[in-house]
Amino acid sequence: MFRFCQFVRLHVVASLLLMTMVVVGCGKDKKEVIESFADPKEMSTVYSRDVSTLISDSGVTRYRVVAPDWYMYENSSNPRWYFPKGIYLEQFDEDYNVAAFLEGDTAIFYKTKRLWELRGDVKMANTKDERFFTERLYWSQDAQRIYSDTVIHIERGDRIIEGLGFESNQNMTQYKILKTTGVFPMEEMRKRDTTSLQPLDTLKQQTAIVKN
Repeated sequence: MFRFCQFVRLHVVASLLLMTMVVVGCGKDKKEVIESFADPKEMSTVYSRDVSTLISDSGVTRYRVVAPDWYMYENSSNPRWYFPKGIYLEQFDEDYNVAAFLEGDTAIFYKTKRLWELRGDVKMANTKDERFFTERLYWSQDAQRIYSDTVIHIERGDRIIEGLGFESNQNMTQYKILKTTGVFPMEEMRKRDTTSLQPLDTLKQQTAIVKN
């Protein structure tokens, strides 16, 4: 009788321990699920792949965007577009000609501020075939201003200019370097391993805009 009672007690204890483990385990799983969906506003509302599209500003086609991935966070407290795998962005003038282009490894467009932020290997060019290289760039559409607070490398004509900090109009035709660190002849810099860009004329040929 004693052994039977002892067996029953052990069985009851084991059952209680098993139930406790199940309850704790379920509680943990439930907590993780709830936390992962705690703020649905921060989840992307739209996702597009292999994007090539035209964007209008005030009813006029102003830009062309090409990107492998495009995430839209329209319901966020800070609405934005996110391009984690890079972006190629063209800007058109009033005659639908390419006025300038920008590209970077990662990009974010903050919709409320109408502000672009490009990071990584950022490249730019204007109609004068001047080339700009930096690691971080901002473009304010409202202020029609492009600027950077990092190292800037500019290739223009027969010389190259390097500096820290950069400001420009959005067509990249009027700009200044906040702190110049060096000016070098083009021939000297060609001996260095620098990244080159496609000529802007070639880029224009790749862009076909149909006028209404």
